[in-house]
Amino acid sequence: MRAMPTPTAEAALDVHIASFVVHVVPRHVLAVAADVAGLAGAEVHAATPEGKLIVTLESIGPAALLDAVASIQRMPGVINAALVYQCADTPEAMNEELPDAHSPQGLH
Repeated sequence: MRAMPTPTAEAALDVHIASFVVHVVPRHVLAVAADVAGLAGAEVHAATPEGKLIVTLESIGPAALLDAVASIQRMPGVINAALVYQCADTPEAMNEELPDAHSPQGLH
């Protein structure tokens, strides 16, 4: 098995953004949504009565992101937190303004 590269100090300062579907026992949806929303860097975008939450997490460095996921997984009523998307990049790259191909005047 090949050794994994050691993260650099610069990589630890990258901005990490991840989205999850959090599956919850339906009777716990409101409580879990409130608890997740109270985590630093967390946002609940949607919740269904059937027990699904759409959540994004943002952090500087991977440790805070992993800690938040672990906290969510330990919350009473949480069945699973499934990763949907994850991105990590430098703060400079995250703040770079890109031209809109359909509207050159507008930036996104």
